[in-house]
Amino acid sequence: MHRMATAILTLTLASGLTTGCAKQRVGAEKAIAKAFISDEQENQLGLQVKKELETKENIKYVEDPAVLEYVRGISAPILAQANKDRSGVKWKVNVINDPKTVNAFATPGGFLYVYTGLLLAADTEAELAGVMAHEAGHVVGRHSARAMVNAYGLQTITQVALGQNPGTAAQIAAQLAGGGLQLAHGRSEETEADEYGAKYSAAAGFDPNGLIAFFEKLQQMQGSQPSVLKWLSTHPTNADRIAHLRKIIAQQGLKGGRNDAGGLTAIKAKLPK
Repeated sequence: MHRMATAILTLTLASGLTTGCAKQRVGAEKAIAKAFISDEQENQLGLQVKKELETKENIKYVEDPAVLEYVRGISAPILAQANKDRSGVKWKVNVINDPKTVNAFATPGGFLYVYTGLLLAADTEAELAGVMAHEAGHVVGRHSARAMVNAYGLQTITQVALGQNPGTAAQIAAQLAGGGLQLAHGRSEETEADEYGAKYSAAAGFDPNGLIAFFEKLQQMQGSQPSVLKWLSTHPTNADRIAHLRKIIAQQGLKGGRNDAGGLTAIKAKLPK
């Protein structure tokens, strides 16, 4: 089964490369990921990575129920929208206690991690919603699973999902915690996640321009605050990317009314600086 899957994956990707069409390649990778990595396998993969994050990388979660309730409350309507495009995901949202790191990431199975540094850096709920919606888009697009397969091979990732390859699980966790891998999303994946992010945040009632505002803010901050490079290093932003996002928002008539601090100010006051 693994040999057959790997062979089909290789042939499909080769076909995509010979046509020279990025969209065809992305579509082929997504189809392969969907065919050979089930929702349950993705969930098990996410669980294995979570265990490694907690044991080997020693990440610490925020335990304040008010903070957790707030972040999960912001994400709930966004993830409800994401489930319309991919219904098999059972989302799990965690807040990592690290005020020095401006970052967020998602792993297969719908495990969404938000650093307190990102909460402190956001000025509006629309910015926070935009980032979480963008990360949800990576899961909906199966970007994380595809990137893992590309990096480690289908058979190895299947073994990780089954708990049979802790070494690779630890490696993935270390790269995620360090912001060095972030599952190597390419330009096409980032563009798709941006589009999902604008769509989901607007449908959840947030101003979809919040993601653009956050991008622009990090660009301005990166010279004076190296911590912001965690997210920028894996989500490189340029004028073309922002222009495309503005175009999508205008073309699709995406709108949302929430674009102020809301309860974010009170939550930030609870976080260690």
